[in-house]
Amino acid sequence: MDDHQAIVDVTIAYTWALDTKNFQGLRDVFAADATATLRGVECEGIDAIIDRIGGAISRFDATQHIVSNHQVVVSGDEATCRCQLQSQHVKHGVDGGDTFMIGGYYDDRLARTADGWRITHRALAQTWTTGNPAIAARPTGG
Repeated sequence: MDDHQAIVDVTIAYTWALDTKNFQGLRDVFAADATATLRGVECEGIDAIIDRIGGAISRFDATQHIVSNHQVVVSGDEATCRCQLQSQHVKHGVDGGDTFMIGGYYDDRLARTADGWRITHRALAQTWTTGNPAIAARPTGG
């Protein structure tokens, strides 16, 4: 498989891990020492990334993440990939509506490893939303 397609496949594997709530599957997407900036939260290492994503996604009844328009640049064993994102979030019974959608893009840095391409840094740039933002609000209290 060529590098371009392998990198696109990694970004798609990310969406399936989220939407099937297989958060341990993110270990096949990110390098162990990866970093990420996700909705303003800085994550250091794969465990922190899994905790952040798992905590955010687990509270929804369903999600659908779609990535497209990949721009991949490979330079030896390193690469960058930018792709557009639309993510639909569903939580039934929330006042104001059951859905919330986010649009934006991911900016990724990747490295070729013995196990294939892995994301070493992911930054989510949110550019728009629609629907009921109360669905995505983190619970308060302790």
